[in-house]
Amino acid sequence: MEPEKVRAAPAILNAGAVAGAMDITAASIQAWLAGRTPMRMLQGIAVGWFGRSSFGLGWTSAAAGFATHFFIATSWAAIYWFASRRLKVLVRQAWWSGTAFAVLVYLVMYQIVMPLSAIHRRVPQTPQQVLVSLLIHVGCVGLPIALIVRAHTPRSEITDV
Repeated sequence: MEPEKVRAAPAILNAGAVAGAMDITAASIQAWLAGRTPMRMLQGIAVGWFGRSSFGLGWTSAAAGFATHFFIATSWAAIYWFASRRLKVLVRQAWWSGTAFAVLVYLVMYQIVMPLSAIHRRVPQTPQQVLVSLLIHVGCVGLPIALIVRAHTPRSEITDV
């Protein structure tokens, strides 16, 4: 069996890429439904770095938003991977754990990360927007990360052998 360090990278990178792609697709669809372009949505992510000037920086801030989004998704995947090495319930009960993890990700992003970024505030959301955001985080972030980490975990580490 190969060492733990070797197995971590593919699991983390795959989970981060899938969760990042699914979440950014959902965000692009939401932006389109609201009459905004995906580029503006990506610039909105970069507001965390550049403040309101992000919207005047064109493709530069859109690229920064894209890179930031995937860095964050991959960071969440790494957190889940390393936690799952200690807490086997995260891979044994991936469906439930991924759902709970998605709620944690949502709360940290909306209550801590965004207010501490250059946005400097909590993003106001109606109850309907909160529900949609939570469902997107469950389906596009938490579950993909949990299920991909589980898929990369040897069966002997999942079952009580």
